[in-house]
Amino acid sequence: MEHTRRPPLLHNAIGLGIALLVADSSAQAYELYTDEDTTVTGNFLAVYGLFNSRKNYDGTTGGSSWREGFIKYGLSIDQTLGDLGSVYGTANLVSSGTWGDGDAAGLSNGSERTTKFDEAFAGWRSGDLFPALGKDGVDLSYGRQVITLGDGFIINDDGLNLGKGVADGELNRGGAYYLAARHAFDKTAVVRLGGKDGVHGSLMWIKSDNPAQANTEMAASTLEYTTAPGTLGLTYIHGIDVDDRYASDFQKQREGMDIYSLRGAGNAGIENAHFSFEYAWQDKDAGPEKAWYAEAGYTFADLPWTPDLTYRYSRYSKDWDSMFNGQNRGYGTWFQGEVAGNYAGPFNSNTAIQHVGLKLKPAESVTIGALFFDYQTLHTREALNLDAQELDLYVEWAVNEHLIVTPLLGLYKPEKDADNGGNQVGGNGTNVYSQLVVAVPF
Repeated sequence: MEHTRRPPLLHNAIGLGIALLVADSSAQAYELYTDEDTTVTGNFLAVYGLFNSRKNYDGTTGGSSWREGFIKYGLSIDQTLGDLGSVYGTANLVSSGTWGDGDAAGLSNGSERTTKFDEAFAGWRSGDLFPALGKDGVDLSYGRQVITLGDGFIINDDGLNLGKGVADGELNRGGAYYLAARHAFDKTAVVRLGGKDGVHGSLMWIKSDNPAQANTEMAASTLEYTTAPGTLGLTYIHGIDVDDRYASDFQKQREGMDIYSLRGAGNAGIENAHFSFEYAWQDKDAGPEKAWYAEAGYTFADLPWTPDLTYRYSRYSKDWDSMFNGQNRGYGTWFQGEVAGNYAGPFNSNTAIQHVGLKLKPAESVTIGALFFDYQTLHTREALNLDAQELDLYVEWAVNEHLIVTPLLGLYKPEKDADNGGNQVGGNGTNVYSQLVVAVPF
């Protein structure tokens, strides 16, 4: 089915997850019971956000103000089996909603409310059963779970949470588009071998139940080598099927598509430095597509507030399919710019992006960040011209272990507006975007 109401390029848009605020999963767990062999933890995370954009990107005027929230709650169990390793499992429900105008891209309208299972999976780890493979050298899991390959450049999770604003609500996932309330793939079967150091890899089958992702089904494998200077990795992904009820012509090419990538991340033996890169190739019916990035950064550990400076260049060919990429290492990966990455575009296709980021730590519980992006559209003959610049300023304040407050201000300046080849309504002046997100993890 073709969804003619969908704004151009929004097949690739996705909301940022809030996981950057609570990246340590232990921050979401409260120990309910423990003994020598058994641990039972309660999982709880509540997130609420206030959002305002003075400009819209869905053809409507006047800007948008809206609210989003979700509560994630459930249980995790870990049970050792002596010499036979251990079993584990998690079941989490998510209740989510959007209120107000809906987001600035028109993907939600403020009426979305849903309670559903997100994660529901079980697994087995081998412990010391196979010494040649290391501790927990075999890890088998099955069910609804988050799958991330590398740093999320191609597959980070199933975090696309569209609302009722497009396709007559057929793609609705229950609200909280920006906060990305749900991340788990519907069905997965995963085999991980070799632990996390030295040579290790994985084989997996993944199926989405996300209509905005056309319920994509795929197989994937990874091979990695990890030492102190960093990790080098290979990824292979094969598209098995899509649901024709929801798939656009663009998404239908996922069926039979092969994706290959080479990636790396680490400090290359240089103290306080950090580097990463990935080069990926998609082989699909319409022809090959490529995407790549290279990033370098350095933390000035001896200076006040330990500033960390990062530069990244990324490039996505004209019909690159951004698949299931997502926020992985904080703001700007892989939704580059809070306005561009979520509402205006580019959505990781047909673009080259330069990025400079600066982080400061004035206190242990406070991070101040500034992110600059420059977007260059590669081909404009049959696509919107989304050349633009964006500056995002934010603060992450961990008030205590159960309260995190993050205000953000975004300034987005496109070169074109909706009347001359772009998509910002009301002129190409600077859009002032603001948000305040509060997270309560346990």
